Amino acid sequence: MRAKVRDAEIYFDVDGLGLVPREGQMVQRPTLFLLHGGPGGDHSSFKTQVADLRDTAQLVYVDHRGSGRSSPGDPATHTLDNNIDDLDALREHLGLERISLLGSSYGGMVAQGYAIRYPDRLANLILVATAPSFRFIEDAKRILDERGTPDQIRVCQWLWDANFESLEQLHEYYREMGPMYSIRFDREKFEASWECGIRNFEQLNFGFGGFLQTFDFTDQLHTITCPTLVLAGASDWICPPHHSQIIADLIPRANLKIFAHSSHSIAADEPDAFLATVRGFLTYAPV
Repeated sequence: MRAKVRDAEIYFDVDGLGLVPREGQMVQRPTLFLLHGGPGGDHSSFKTQVADLRDTAQLVYVDHRGSGRSSPGDPATHTLDNNIDDLDALREHLGLERISLLGSSYGGMVAQGYAIRYPDRLANLILVATAPSFRFIEDAKRILDERGTPDQIRVCQWLWDANFESLEQLHEYYREMGPMYSIRFDREKFEASWECGIRNFEQLNFGFGGFLQTFDFTDQLHTITCPTLVLAGASDWICPPHHSQIIADLIPRANLKIFAHSSHSIAADEPDAFLATVRGFLTYAPV
Protein backbone atom coordinates (compact mmCIF):
# COMPACT_ATOMS: atom_id res chain seq x y z
CA MET A 1 0.00 0.00 0.00
CA ARG A 2 1.08 3.57 -0.56
CA ALA A 3 0.28 6.81 1.19
CA LYS A 4 0.83 10.24 -0.32
CA VAL A 5 2.05 12.26 2.64
CA ARG A 6 3.72 15.65 2.59
CA ASP A 7 5.86 15.68 -0.61
CA ALA A 8 6.46 11.93 -0.72
CA GLU A 9 4.72 8.66 -1.52
CA ILE A 10 5.48 6.15 1.24
CA TYR A 11 5.10 2.40 0.95
CA PHE A 12 3.68 0.59 3.97
CA ASP A 13 2.24 -2.83 4.73
CA VAL A 14 0.02 -3.92 7.63
CA ASP A 15 -0.02 -7.31 9.37
CA GLY A 16 -2.11 -8.37 12.37
CA LEU A 17 -5.26 -7.28 14.15
CA GLY A 18 -5.64 -3.95 15.89
CA LEU A 19 -8.71 -5.04 17.83
CA VAL A 20 -9.02 -8.61 19.14
CA PRO A 21 -11.97 -10.28 20.90
CA ARG A 22 -11.13 -11.31 24.44
CA GLU A 23 -13.49 -12.33 27.27
CA GLY A 24 -16.53 -10.78 25.64
CA GLN A 25 -14.97 -7.47 24.64
CA MET A 26 -12.75 -6.00 21.95
CA VAL A 27 -9.24 -5.28 23.22
CA GLN A 28 -6.92 -2.77 21.54
CA ARG A 29 -3.47 -4.02 20.60
CA PRO A 30 -0.51 -1.68 20.07
CA THR A 31 0.01 -0.49 16.51
CA LEU A 32 3.74 -0.98 16.07
CA PHE A 33 5.50 0.85 13.25
CA LEU A 34 8.70 -0.93 12.15
CA LEU A 35 11.50 1.37 10.97
CA HIS A 36 14.33 -0.15 8.93
CA GLY A 37 18.01 0.65 8.83
CA GLY A 38 20.31 2.14 6.26
CA PRO A 39 19.83 4.86 5.25
CA GLY A 40 18.66 3.25 2.04
CA GLY A 41 17.51 -0.12 3.35
CA ASP A 42 13.97 -1.44 3.30
CA HIS A 43 11.43 -3.27 5.47
CA SER A 44 11.88 -6.74 3.96
CA SER A 45 14.12 -8.29 6.65
CA PHE A 46 11.51 -7.46 9.30
CA LYS A 47 9.10 -9.85 7.57
CA THR A 48 11.43 -12.79 8.14
CA GLN A 49 12.63 -11.76 11.60
CA VAL A 50 9.81 -10.08 13.53
CA ALA A 51 6.55 -11.00 11.76
CA ASP A 52 5.66 -13.37 14.61
CA LEU A 53 5.00 -10.27 16.73
CA ARG A 54 1.65 -10.05 14.95
CA ASP A 55 0.29 -12.13 17.84
CA THR A 56 0.98 -9.19 20.17
CA ALA A 57 0.70 -6.05 18.04
CA GLN A 58 -0.62 -4.79 14.74
CA LEU A 59 2.52 -4.39 12.63
CA VAL A 60 3.03 -1.55 10.16
CA TYR A 61 6.07 -2.04 7.93
CA VAL A 62 7.37 1.26 6.55
CA ASP A 63 9.87 2.10 3.81
CA HIS A 64 11.37 5.54 4.35
CA ARG A 65 10.92 8.08 1.54
CA GLY A 66 12.86 7.06 -1.57
CA SER A 67 13.75 3.72 0.04
CA GLY A 68 12.58 0.24 -0.81
CA ARG A 69 9.16 0.33 -2.44
CA SER A 70 8.46 3.96 -1.62
CA SER A 71 8.42 6.17 -4.71
CA PRO A 72 11.65 7.85 -5.80
CA GLY A 73 11.90 11.54 -5.04
CA ASP A 74 14.37 14.38 -4.85
CA PRO A 75 17.48 12.81 -3.21
CA ALA A 76 18.14 16.08 -1.39
CA THR A 77 14.95 15.48 0.64
CA HIS A 78 16.06 12.07 1.95
CA THR A 79 17.01 13.43 5.35
CA LEU A 80 16.58 12.35 8.95
CA ASP A 81 14.27 15.30 9.59
CA ASN A 82 12.00 14.34 6.70
CA ASN A 83 11.93 10.69 7.75
CA ILE A 84 10.72 11.83 11.19
CA ASP A 85 8.00 14.12 9.82
CA ASP A 86 6.92 11.57 7.19
CA LEU A 87 6.28 9.11 9.99
CA ASP A 88 3.89 11.44 11.75
CA ALA A 89 2.15 12.23 8.48
CA LEU A 90 1.67 8.48 7.91
CA ARG A 91 0.28 8.13 11.43
CA GLU A 92 -2.24 10.85 10.66
CA HIS A 93 -3.04 9.33 7.24
CA LEU A 94 -3.94 6.05 8.98
CA GLY A 95 -6.16 7.85 11.50
CA LEU A 96 -4.15 6.78 14.54
CA GLU A 97 -4.05 8.93 17.65
CA ARG A 98 -0.92 7.28 19.02
CA ILE A 99 1.51 4.66 17.75
CA SER A 100 4.30 2.48 19.07
CA LEU A 101 7.69 2.41 17.35
CA LEU A 102 10.40 -0.18 16.85
CA GLY A 103 13.40 1.33 15.12
CA SER A 104 16.47 -0.71 14.25
CA SER A 105 19.89 0.82 13.52
CA TYR A 106 19.20 3.96 11.43
CA GLY A 107 15.50 3.34 12.05
CA GLY A 108 16.28 3.74 15.75
CA MET A 109 17.70 7.18 15.05
CA VAL A 110 14.48 8.12 13.26
CA ALA A 111 12.50 6.71 16.20
CA GLN A 112 14.46 8.77 18.72
CA GLY A 113 13.83 11.91 16.70
CA TYR A 114 10.12 11.11 16.52
CA ALA A 115 9.89 10.54 20.26
CA ILE A 116 11.53 13.91 20.88
CA ARG A 117 9.50 15.84 18.30
CA TYR A 118 6.10 14.17 18.77
CA PRO A 119 5.98 12.89 22.38
CA ASP A 120 2.18 13.06 22.69
CA ARG A 121 1.69 10.78 19.69
CA LEU A 122 3.89 7.95 20.89
CA ALA A 123 2.71 5.18 23.23
CA ASN A 124 5.84 3.00 23.43
CA LEU A 125 9.35 3.07 22.02
CA ILE A 126 11.71 0.19 21.19
CA LEU A 127 15.23 1.10 20.10
CA VAL A 128 17.28 -1.74 18.62
CA ALA A 129 21.04 -1.63 17.98
CA THR A 130 21.18 2.11 17.45
CA ALA A 131 22.98 5.24 18.66
CA PRO A 132 22.01 8.71 19.87
CA SER A 133 24.60 10.73 17.95
CA PHE A 134 27.21 10.92 15.22
CA ARG A 135 29.83 9.64 17.68
CA PHE A 136 29.03 6.04 16.78
CA ILE A 137 30.99 6.44 13.53
CA GLU A 138 34.38 6.99 15.17
CA ASP A 139 33.77 4.09 17.56
CA ALA A 140 32.82 1.83 14.64
CA LYS A 141 36.01 2.78 12.80
CA ARG A 142 38.08 1.89 15.85
CA ILE A 143 36.36 -1.48 16.31
CA LEU A 144 36.76 -2.28 12.63
CA ASP A 145 40.50 -1.60 12.85
CA GLU A 146 40.69 -3.96 15.85
CA ARG A 147 38.52 -6.82 14.54
CA GLY A 148 38.24 -6.48 10.79
CA THR A 149 39.93 -8.49 8.07
CA PRO A 150 41.80 -6.67 5.29
CA ASP A 151 38.80 -7.19 2.97
CA GLN A 152 36.39 -5.84 5.59
CA ILE A 153 38.54 -2.78 6.12
CA ARG A 154 38.68 -2.30 2.34
CA VAL A 155 34.93 -2.40 1.73
CA CYS A 156 34.22 -0.21 4.77
CA GLN A 157 36.23 2.56 3.19
CA TRP A 158 33.33 2.95 0.74
CA LEU A 159 31.06 3.53 3.75
CA TRP A 160 33.37 5.99 5.53
CA ASP A 161 34.03 7.91 2.32
CA ALA A 162 30.34 7.78 1.30
CA ASN A 163 31.29 6.81 -2.24
CA PHE A 164 29.46 3.60 -3.13
CA GLU A 165 29.15 3.61 -6.92
CA SER A 166 26.82 0.68 -7.57
CA LEU A 167 24.53 -1.94 -6.05
CA GLU A 168 27.26 -4.47 -6.84
CA GLN A 169 29.62 -2.63 -4.51
CA LEU A 170 26.93 -2.46 -1.84
CA HIS A 171 26.31 -6.19 -2.22
CA GLU A 172 30.03 -6.85 -1.79
CA TYR A 173 30.10 -4.64 1.29
CA TYR A 174 27.28 -6.49 3.05
CA ARG A 175 28.62 -9.90 1.99
CA GLU A 176 32.07 -9.18 3.42
CA MET A 177 30.74 -7.45 6.53
CA GLY A 178 28.05 -10.06 7.21
CA PRO A 179 30.07 -11.92 9.90
CA MET A 180 30.53 -8.63 11.77
CA TYR A 181 26.87 -7.66 11.51
CA SER A 182 25.66 -11.10 12.64
CA ILE A 183 27.39 -13.74 14.75
CA ARG A 184 25.20 -16.34 13.02
CA PHE A 185 25.83 -15.02 9.51
CA ASP A 186 24.77 -17.51 6.86
CA ARG A 187 25.88 -16.73 3.31
CA GLU A 188 22.98 -18.60 1.66
CA LYS A 189 20.40 -16.82 3.80
CA PHE A 190 22.13 -13.53 3.08
CA GLU A 191 21.90 -14.06 -0.67
CA ALA A 192 18.21 -14.98 -0.43
CA SER A 193 17.53 -11.90 1.70
CA TRP A 194 19.42 -9.70 -0.73
CA GLU A 195 17.20 -10.86 -3.58
CA CYS A 196 14.06 -9.98 -1.58
CA GLY A 197 15.21 -6.52 -0.60
CA ILE A 198 15.49 -3.22 -2.47
CA ARG A 199 18.42 -1.03 -1.50
CA ASN A 200 19.51 2.49 -2.37
CA PHE A 201 23.26 3.12 -2.18
CA GLU A 202 22.84 6.82 -2.99
CA GLN A 203 20.86 7.27 0.24
CA LEU A 204 23.59 5.49 2.19
CA ASN A 205 26.15 7.84 0.69
CA PHE A 206 23.96 10.85 1.45
CA GLY A 207 23.58 9.82 5.09
CA PHE A 208 27.18 8.90 5.87
CA GLY A 209 28.48 11.82 3.84
CA GLY A 210 26.15 14.31 5.49
CA PHE A 211 23.61 14.30 8.30
CA LEU A 212 24.89 11.19 10.11
CA GLN A 213 28.13 13.07 10.73
CA THR A 214 26.34 15.79 12.71
CA PHE A 215 23.07 14.49 14.22
CA ASP A 216 22.97 14.49 18.01
CA PHE A 217 19.97 13.71 20.24
CA THR A 218 21.86 13.29 23.52
CA ASP A 219 20.78 16.61 25.03
CA GLN A 220 17.11 15.94 24.19
CA LEU A 221 16.67 12.32 25.19
CA HIS A 222 15.57 13.33 28.69
CA THR A 223 12.39 14.77 27.15
CA ILE A 224 11.16 11.34 25.96
CA THR A 225 8.27 10.45 28.24
CA CYS A 226 6.90 7.12 27.00
CA PRO A 227 7.94 3.66 28.23
CA THR A 228 11.12 2.77 26.34
CA LEU A 229 12.97 -0.49 25.71
CA VAL A 230 16.58 -0.30 24.53
CA LEU A 231 18.18 -3.42 23.03
CA ALA A 232 21.85 -3.87 22.17
CA GLY A 233 24.15 -6.62 20.94
CA ALA A 234 27.24 -7.14 23.06
CA SER A 235 29.41 -7.62 19.95
CA ASP A 236 27.84 -4.89 17.80
CA TRP A 237 30.56 -3.15 15.81
CA ILE A 238 28.60 -0.39 14.03
CA CYS A 239 26.44 0.76 16.98
CA PRO A 240 28.50 -0.45 19.96
CA PRO A 241 26.46 -1.26 23.09
CA HIS A 242 27.75 1.65 25.15
CA HIS A 243 25.72 3.92 22.87
CA SER A 244 22.59 2.03 23.94
CA GLN A 245 23.71 2.49 27.53
CA ILE A 246 23.86 6.25 26.96
CA ILE A 247 20.33 6.20 25.54
CA ALA A 248 18.98 4.17 28.46
CA ASP A 249 20.70 6.39 31.01
CA LEU A 250 19.23 9.58 29.52
CA ILE A 251 15.64 8.49 28.84
CA PRO A 252 13.79 8.57 32.19
CA ARG A 253 11.61 5.47 31.67
CA ALA A 254 14.02 3.31 29.69
CA ASN A 255 15.01 -0.30 30.29
CA LEU A 256 18.17 -1.70 28.72
CA LYS A 257 18.84 -5.29 27.69
CA ILE A 258 22.17 -6.33 26.18
CA PHE A 259 22.16 -9.62 24.28
CA ALA A 260 25.39 -11.45 25.09
CA HIS A 261 25.44 -13.57 21.94
CA SER A 262 24.48 -10.92 19.38
CA SER A 263 26.12 -8.39 17.16
CA HIS A 264 24.16 -5.72 15.24
CA SER A 265 21.50 -8.16 13.98
CA ILE A 266 19.95 -9.16 17.30
CA ALA A 267 16.77 -10.60 15.78
CA ALA A 268 18.90 -12.94 13.64
CA ASP A 269 21.48 -13.84 16.29
CA GLU A 270 19.10 -14.51 19.21
CA PRO A 271 15.65 -14.67 17.63
CA ASP A 272 13.73 -16.37 20.45
CA ALA A 273 15.13 -14.11 23.15
CA PHE A 274 14.58 -11.03 20.99
CA LEU A 275 10.93 -11.84 20.30
CA ALA A 276 10.25 -12.77 23.92
CA THR A 277 11.73 -9.49 25.16
CA VAL A 278 9.74 -7.35 22.74
CA ARG A 279 6.52 -9.30 23.42
CA GLY A 280 6.96 -8.87 27.15
CA PHE A 281 7.46 -5.14 26.81
CA LEU A 282 4.46 -4.64 24.50
CA THR A 283 2.25 -6.80 26.71
CA TYR A 284 2.82 -4.80 29.88
CA ALA A 285 3.49 -1.30 28.56
CA PRO A 286 0.37 0.87 28.12
CA VAL A 287 -1.07 1.24 24.63
